[in-house]
Amino acid sequence: MLTTNPFDDDKLREECGIFGVSGADGAAALVALGLHALQHRGQEAAGITSWDGAHFHPHRAMGPVAGNFDRDEVMRGLQGSVACGHVRYSTTGETALRNVQPLYAELASGGFAVAHNGNISNALHLRRELIRRGSIFQSTSDTETIIHLVATSGYKDLLDRFIDALKQVEGAYALICMTPEGMIACRDPLGIRPLVMGKLDDAYIFASETVALDVVGAKFVRDVEPGELVIVQDGELRSIRPFTAIAPRPCIFEWVYFSRPDSIAQDRSVYGVRKAIGAQLAIESAIDADLVVPVPDSGVPAAIGYAQQSGIPFELGIIRSHYVGRTFIQPSAEVRRLGVKLKHNANRDLIQGKRIVLIDDSIVRGTTSLKIVEMMREAGAAEVHMRIASPPTTHSCFYGVDTPERSKLLAAKMDVEGMARFIKADSLAFVSIDGLYRALGEAERGAVLPKYCDACFTGEYPTQLTDHSEQSADQLALLDEPA
Repeated sequence: MLTTNPFDDDKLREECGIFGVSGADGAAALVALGLHALQHRGQEAAGITSWDGAHFHPHRAMGPVAGNFDRDEVMRGLQGSVACGHVRYSTTGETALRNVQPLYAELASGGFAVAHNGNISNALHLRRELIRRGSIFQSTSDTETIIHLVATSGYKDLLDRFIDALKQVEGAYALICMTPEGMIACRDPLGIRPLVMGKLDDAYIFASETVALDVVGAKFVRDVEPGELVIVQDGELRSIRPFTAIAPRPCIFEWVYFSRPDSIAQDRSVYGVRKAIGAQLAIESAIDADLVVPVPDSGVPAAIGYAQQSGIPFELGIIRSHYVGRTFIQPSAEVRRLGVKLKHNANRDLIQGKRIVLIDDSIVRGTTSLKIVEMMREAGAAEVHMRIASPPTTHSCFYGVDTPERSKLLAAKMDVEGMARFIKADSLAFVSIDGLYRALGEAERGAVLPKYCDACFTGEYPTQLTDHSEQSADQLALLDEPA
């Protein structure tokens, strides 16, 4: 029996969400509220760890925040004015309680809890070396590598040990760490994963997105800058930048899909950018049609922008059920064929006889797009044209986004015309990579030094991919071995 939804496997999965509070009575309750606001970034598991000045108090659970952190007996145990939390969708490691964050360990300097959004792309390489030196891992999460690097560092001061650990890892990370000395929030030098800072009275708050600050009534202060460590100790805040400064490359897919549309990122409204992407899409790939229809919910802002730019009326031609969660139905071929209707259903009276422009944020495997197009045909649509508010997803992500291996990405196997035939659309078009950058206020994508990490569209990864390279080399070596 499946314990996940077999009908919703055609999206790039959000990485994770993190939230931390330092200096507020009942900090864990604020963290629980913040995690609710970040639930879209991970629904597999959630955890909160608090610090009362003498002891750490952890609670981790499988499933969403609601049902786990809305119980009095749980929240009463999370005492203290400092707390951090995490919502998870696994990108590395198995689905198991031992991988749920924040991860916690007792080090020589005391307790150490860490919540991580991102992915360490040399974690397996480091893990092998740490195990060779005697480390004993308790999880399969890449995040635990950071804990062992801190524990085995030759530096005496905890902050120096932490910096030493970070200088050995590659990839993407936004971290919130708790120690008896205080809270540390930081981002990798490229700033691939987001992290913002807010203030609630005298308390400092850190979150993956500004929407989580809004929910607890905190005032947004600023982004935690790429390569910056922000330390909160005894109510005082200080910042250090221990890494060589390099041009940042934040994840461009945050704008396309991951972030909630009511968040603000880099002083821009996510909702406004998504509308601008839709308008750019209309400029680049206009089509004569009767209705612009979003694939809910992720296609809605781009569809509004497309409709406003093109002058074609916007209509809700697909109605989404918001009550589809986990399912325990056996995924037979027939159930999979019908399953999309559990979540989406055509507004038949509106669609009948109309030429439809469907707007979605991306195509991954193409299976959902195929089902949606077929649904429009069954509802009587005269023509179905698909428009995508991102460039073709041709490469896997190694920075904390759960993407299929490249061989399963539709755009890696087919050109646009072939993809259109596969999903049975009358036409298919994607926004161009330069158009995506224009929607973000840039003239075009810089060929030498792009402003964003767009590797899923271009294959140009901004860091080394040690684990991937070593695995590829191992696979080639196996192929070369005599039978």
